[in-house]
Amino acid sequence: MVLTDAEIAAANARGAARKAANPAVLSVRYHRRVGRVVICLSSGLELAFPPAAVQGLEHARPADLVDAQISPSGLGIRFPRLDADLYLPALLEGFLGSRRWMAAEMGRRGGASASADKAAAARRNGRLGGRPRKVAAQA
Repeated sequence: MVLTDAEIAAANARGAARKAANPAVLSVRYHRRVGRVVICLSSGLELAFPPAAVQGLEHARPADLVDAQISPSGLGIRFPRLDADLYLPALLEGFLGSRRWMAAEMGRRGGASASADKAAAARRNGRLGGRPRKVAAQA
């Protein structure tokens, strides 16, 4: 595949437009005391989140988070010890992982929640005999 000068110019224009539309990462650090990754943006805002809330960082130890690197474009963050990358525009839109990972995470959190309604439903189901027993497979 051969790239033409026009294609390269168009790609550069798209990159410049994306960079102008999004703030860039100026610095990134792990704040041990509060247990948050803190990203300082060129807009003056700071974005902080617990590593456990982001795909690829959910099992990270503090030592794994200290040497984060900013991509040359300023739109990406790399955690080399974890082989994990974050894309700033996606973080700003609230995407902390792939769709599958986010759905599983939401289900895990929802299933772990306790409420009076959930407890009452569990009691009603228990009165009906609980979950049906699994039938052993016959060969």
